[in-house]
Amino acid sequence: MSKKLYLIMVAAGVVLGFIYFRYGTNYTPPGQPPLLALERTDYTKLIDSFNAAADSTRVLALLSPT
Repeated sequence: MSKKLYLIMVAAGVVLGFIYFRYGTNYTPPGQPPLLALERTDYTKLIDSFNAAADSTRVLALLSPT
């Protein structure tokens, strides 16, 4: 197998992996609320879902890719 073909296969694997993890894992276990998609300008969904669980323990984790 040539080096060029190997690099193309690795790049294709990375792209397919990204697509799977970005678009293919939008499910939650039974009994858990659905995943929340946030927009940069609209945090009302986050505030509403956080305040809805005021009688239980809440954890807010902010993850950064850096």
